[in-house]
Amino acid sequence: MSTINNESSPILYSRQQQITLALSGASGAPYALALLQRLLEAGLQVHLLVSSAARVVMATEQDEQWPAQPAALAALLSERYQAKPEQLKVYGKEEWFSPVASGSGAPRRMVICPCSMGTVAAIAMGNSDNLIERAADVVIKEKGQLIIVPRESPYSALHLENMLKLARLNVTIMPASPGFYHQPKSISDLVDFMVARILDHLDLDHTLMSRWGYGA
Repeated sequence: MSTINNESSPILYSRQQQITLALSGASGAPYALALLQRLLEAGLQVHLLVSSAARVVMATEQDEQWPAQPAALAALLSERYQAKPEQLKVYGKEEWFSPVASGSGAPRRMVICPCSMGTVAAIAMGNSDNLIERAADVVIKEKGQLIIVPRESPYSALHLENMLKLARLNVTIMPASPGFYHQPKSISDLVDFMVARILDHLDLDHTLMSRWGYGA
């Protein structure tokens, strides 16, 4: 396993040291922020994609008005999370020449957190109308690792059919459904539960919560 730490990262990132993180328009902004922080702390280079609806969710749930310009958003988040130079890359929804749009340049790992049912449907149908959809399509066709974190309740039969279709393509479906067996004391504890499970599937060590059977 790779280990989360704050040591200096290399200037040049291999594809194994890169990951795409996308935010679409479902509820769950705290998950996205916590995951972004942990990925940067792990020393990964993060390619960040943010939909227009995700900006609305961020403003609603976190009272954060994210700038529309990718460079401005990259600067804001890099300063907040003390990212290294070039560690956080942000792209617009139609930057078709970005690395994530091509199988020859895209990271092999991608997480969509949170993931709206509209994004689930688009990916399941093979649409590529924006960069998030195209990036997901690339990871699937290149047989990489795609994790989606849907947040909807209840799921309709159509939602379930689309997720089943993706699961059959080896996409990991990880609904934002935190457990309570670790006796959470705060919202942050519930957020960390989900982020920990995502990190587990990305093969990244963490200390966010105790593993089952190992105690506190």
